[in-house]
Amino acid sequence: MIGWMQTARDITGYRKHWAERFGTAPFLPMSRAEMDLLGWDSCDVIIVTGDAYVDHPSFGMAIVGRVLEAQGFRVGMIAQPDWHSAAAFSALGRPNLFFGITGGNMDSMVNRYTADRRVRSDDAYTPGGAGGRRPDRSVIVYAQRAREAYRDVPIVIGGIEASLRRIAHFDYWSEKVRRSVLLDAKADLLVYGNGERQICEIAHRLAGGETIGAITDVRGTVFVRRGTPADWIEIDSTHLDAPGPLNPPVDPYAMTDRATRGSSGTAATLSPPPPCANGSATPPAEHVVRFVRRVKNADRERSVIRMPAFEAVAADPVLYAHASRILHLESNPGNARALTQRHGDVDVWLNPPPLPLTTAEMDWVYERPYARAPHPFYGKASIPAWKMIRFSVAIQRGCFGGCTFCSITEHEGRIIQSRSEDSVLREIETVRDTVAGFTGVISDLGGPTANMYRLACKSREIESACRRPSCVYPGICPNLNTDHAPLIRLYRRARSLPGIRKVLIASGVRYDLAIESPEYVKELAQHHTGGYLKIAPEALAEGPLSKMMKPGVAAYDRFKELFDRYSKEAGKEQYLIPYFIAAHPGTSDRDMLELALWLKKNGLRADQVQAFLPGPMATATAMYHSGRNPLKRITRSSEEVLIPKGLKVRRLHKAFLRYHDPDNWPLLREALRRMGRADLIGNGRHQLLPAYQPASHPGGAPRRRPGAAARPFRTQHTGLPRTPRRRP
Repeated sequence: MIGWMQTARDITGYRKHWAERFGTAPFLPMSRAEMDLLGWDSCDVIIVTGDAYVDHPSFGMAIVGRVLEAQGFRVGMIAQPDWHSAAAFSALGRPNLFFGITGGNMDSMVNRYTADRRVRSDDAYTPGGAGGRRPDRSVIVYAQRAREAYRDVPIVIGGIEASLRRIAHFDYWSEKVRRSVLLDAKADLLVYGNGERQICEIAHRLAGGETIGAITDVRGTVFVRRGTPADWIEIDSTHLDAPGPLNPPVDPYAMTDRATRGSSGTAATLSPPPPCANGSATPPAEHVVRFVRRVKNADRERSVIRMPAFEAVAADPVLYAHASRILHLESNPGNARALTQRHGDVDVWLNPPPLPLTTAEMDWVYERPYARAPHPFYGKASIPAWKMIRFSVAIQRGCFGGCTFCSITEHEGRIIQSRSEDSVLREIETVRDTVAGFTGVISDLGGPTANMYRLACKSREIESACRRPSCVYPGICPNLNTDHAPLIRLYRRARSLPGIRKVLIASGVRYDLAIESPEYVKELAQHHTGGYLKIAPEALAEGPLSKMMKPGVAAYDRFKELFDRYSKEAGKEQYLIPYFIAAHPGTSDRDMLELALWLKKNGLRADQVQAFLPGPMATATAMYHSGRNPLKRITRSSEEVLIPKGLKVRRLHKAFLRYHDPDNWPLLREALRRMGRADLIGNGRHQLLPAYQPASHPGGAPRRRPGAAARPFRTQHTGLPRTPRRRP
């Protein structure tokens, strides 16, 4: 597998489509009138998105549109269409190749509802921040309307919503396991992960005359087929990680068909026997092999892992946890195999993840001729998400942290894809010279994580073979290069550019990595912090931390010590803004009490808090649904996880984070008495909350006591995309 990245076709090397002659559009057209001005009689590809169209590389649909344009295709944009009929989906006419459909930069359900399932009143990706401009499960609705408009046009779905729902998944909003979104949307193909490689190949192959049904070999895609091709080796996933005790034990290195038999010569069985992946009582032996470590690469490329069927995982939470574990184990593009899952009478087939973009390809993608502004259609309307990122620059993709509640790894992967320093500097100069309202301050120079730029495994061979879900938990892997020197150099070059007064870092800093480079912490504190820096301990107790795969508080304390020291040396008064999650799997009431006492001891008050939101496909969601820990081998008797479920316990955990709010005091007093900690009720400095209840707070709106300290502190982080920083 050495050099696997070099096997990918360069996305800049395709022969351009004939429509390249039309040149570059100032904005991708949203109307027939704009198409007429460009001299187009039709679009080759039409992108449908749940977000307002902002032509900026922090918006996934803009990246995909401009990348396809650079391949010579005419790309139209239908943004936030009226989904109540098919009329809006025919506004640009029939696309020659396909509809590309995305819910936008956020999952539509996360965008529409809070963690307590309440409808949000706003939408940062809509002009004026108005809510209600997209439907629930936008990808499904948009795909169905596009099919109504033009029944014979291929439909390709992608983006964060489709990516995280590519397989049978637990849906928090309906509290049940749903089918792959590919089936519910009745789409032809699903693109998951960063989509540039896939979408370029799909477009060129369709333009070359292939049918959408024939495109079944593109990495990072999901499609429907009936049965496994005869030349493929099918592996039952329960042979890789059996959801029950094996008795008698099986030789894991056996190469013959005896691998499926115990030492007594009888077939090894599960006790009690779980349903097999195909839903039958026993697997078809002629198609099932035992996984072995020394399988030949040629065989692996023709191996497919059959996961438990949709009907099985929907009925059995333990099998759901097992399937989630298998999916995450097969996520490294260097060694992942194809996966298949039965849904009724068809198979949903997942090809291995896409290969990461090279630095040269990343530079090319981010240096397309983006207008870096909302489409003129919106006039002077304010789009909050655009205002937040208009002066920011992305320097990398991916995250190897592996936090179980987070969607980044499932979508972007854990291999860091970095841009070159020169490309980043050119984009900063473009922002300086072309973006209206620029005052000399770059608002962010980062990515999913601020300080993973150019960090990677020291060995390409080890990286390609690794199956660890995290490179930094339970400790930093000795094979991981943690040298922050390239990032420090980039920061220094960026802030020395003419016309640049300051470069801020707004992306979250991974502090356990940062303390490996005190020089980085110094650079960050003295030159790139605007008074406050956000980091994410998420929890303090070992129970939730072990289920989050997050470091202990000692790493936070070390980072704070360095940050405070270097801030003081620079004569600056600066604060850390720690993020915490309430009601995460593994969290007890006493864990939240410990956190509340820590917050009070450190003089921190939460202005906003967020309870854990079980996003589709996350490992923590599998814990939430199954009560098992898929970070370890799943069995019928494997580790059970404490799950804070129900509105009452979730409200209590959030109340502990806002221990200072009088509205929460009655609930907290009741809980403290129940926990045997009534000693924390009183007016002493060592006590958490007073015994009295202000008359002005019988349960009304929160109000800060006069003279109380008010340091900024937020705990909104759920791991699901909340800003345009997430990629297509």
